[in-house]
Amino acid sequence: MSHTITAQESRVRAAYEHRDLLTDSAHAEAVRATIEQLDRGELRVAEPGQPGEPWIVHAWVKQAILLYFSLQTMETFEVGPYEFHDKIPLKTGYAQAGVRVVPPAVARYGSFIERGAVLMPSYVNLGAWVGGGTMVDTWATVGSCAQIGRNVHLSGGVGIGGVLEPPGATPVIIEDGSFIGSRSIVVEGVHIGKEAVLAANVTITASTPIIDVTGPEPITLKGHVPARSVVVPGTRAKRFPSGEFQLAAALIIGQRKASTDLRTSLNDALRDFSVSV
Repeated sequence: MSHTITAQESRVRAAYEHRDLLTDSAHAEAVRATIEQLDRGELRVAEPGQPGEPWIVHAWVKQAILLYFSLQTMETFEVGPYEFHDKIPLKTGYAQAGVRVVPPAVARYGSFIERGAVLMPSYVNLGAWVGGGTMVDTWATVGSCAQIGRNVHLSGGVGIGGVLEPPGATPVIIEDGSFIGSRSIVVEGVHIGKEAVLAANVTITASTPIIDVTGPEPITLKGHVPARSVVVPGTRAKRFPSGEFQLAAALIIGQRKASTDLRTSLNDALRDFSVSV
């Protein structure tokens, strides 16, 4: 995919290499404009490539986020009975944006929440993108720059990790229609494919073995859960000098049925395999 470097991107990249340029109003404004565009959804840290191609990470946008912290100063601001003291203001304008936000959900300025999303008491960090029809359930967290697709359910207590450095690193990606079960953790740039289902308490890091046990021989993946996979927590044995121990793994035990309605299949896919949500 061709890419033309704009003056804004060029200034952000230059300021990232030479921080003294932030004293220049044009370079500082390029950083602030980038964060404003993130907040409005006009820019994304990462976006899907062409069909069959990997996601495209815009490293310069992450550079702008890091520079924004340098430009901002600490301030105290009040929202109803709550007081905050931070460099980054809170996101506003939910009614106009068509987003339901249940107190005390918090999203930082520079994140984007698409029309039709629902934030239960939860947290969305700077640079994140949350698609329409998605529910970020109670006490779930969406880390910096994480990309959450449309019609996703992040169940209660889910932890989606943030990735800021290095700027070129791929953030956590949860694709459209996925269901992430209660207290699951997805971090370190892991990519969850479209309409995948993670049962409760699944933890996936960049180094977690993701083992497909549906065939005659196990197939081990890392960093990516294929589309429509049903995943449960598991273990695998590893031998150490002091003996053999069980280490955490994620097991792909099946696929969501194409014949099942999208929304009901989130639970039905787990019931088919007698798995808790």
